[in-house]
Amino acid sequence: MATNMMDAIRLHNYGAPAVLVYEKASRPEPQADEVLIRVHAVGVNPADWKIRQGYLQAKFPFPLPLILGYDVAGVVETIGAAVTTVSPGETIFAMLPLNQLGAYAEYVVANAALIAPKPMSVDFATAAGVPSIALTAWQALFNLADLQPGQTILIHGASGGVGSFAVQYAKWKGAIAIGTASTAKLEFIQQLGVDQAIDYQTERFEEIAADVDVVLDTIGGGTRQRSWQTLKSGGILISTEGAAEPVVSPSSALRGAPIFVEPTGSNQLQQIGQLIDSGHLNPSTVEVFPLQEAATVHDAIQNGHRRGKFVLQID
Repeated sequence: MATNMMDAIRLHNYGAPAVLVYEKASRPEPQADEVLIRVHAVGVNPADWKIRQGYLQAKFPFPLPLILGYDVAGVVETIGAAVTTVSPGETIFAMLPLNQLGAYAEYVVANAALIAPKPMSVDFATAAGVPSIALTAWQALFNLADLQPGQTILIHGASGGVGSFAVQYAKWKGAIAIGTASTAKLEFIQQLGVDQAIDYQTERFEEIAADVDVVLDTIGGGTRQRSWQTLKSGGILISTEGAAEPVVSPSSALRGAPIFVEPTGSNQLQQIGQLIDSGHLNPSTVEVFPLQEAATVHDAIQNGHRRGKFVLQID
């Protein structure tokens, strides 16, 4: 087999999980400012199945056939002529831009500015589950909310991927974290370090949380509407569901903003990796499947059968 080919999962048309085909594809070549990554693991995200289903064609008009995947962990294989920040053989993790993708494969290219050293304390599969959810929480709390020590943040869905990172960032920053979760997940968010755990199945959070500086809404709908009353004047509600529902504040005294994650490697993701290695961050548990089983994973994630983060591993 020619060395310019690789194994990959591709889709030739949009549709159900069965459109994902395990086959040979051309190996990409890095441009001057890019690196070629030998992929060891790739995180599977809800956006993956939505792209596969064709729901995001208007926003991302990809040419077909298409290789999905944007959360990646692996080893630098080769570097472009202009790359000076990383060398072949280094272990890295990265979030690729949503208009690029390509990580459900043995190899993928990435701009050198987007990659960060893989945390040494976790394996490739765990690292591949980190980038997009960890960056979403980071950019929400620090870029948009400018969370400060001593401030209070209410985190909805605190046991989820974004929520669990947000809890840990808040505690690292010296803020007070209130988290909502189901009865079954209360113990988990207490282990993460929340100062107050609210069972949304038996309690109304708006009767417990008051005068908060920041709300991180990963739920939307009625949860968001009831959240406005927990904020103090000048407070901000940030929603990961901004694409589905525009974030409209009911009062000029309150701010609302959607969070749309931006890939950024050498600063934010590098700091996140350092926090993992220093023990300040405990990444999400991952369920690992071989690359060939991408369709099975898509079926599970689309139907809500999620316990942790799904990761595809490449032998």
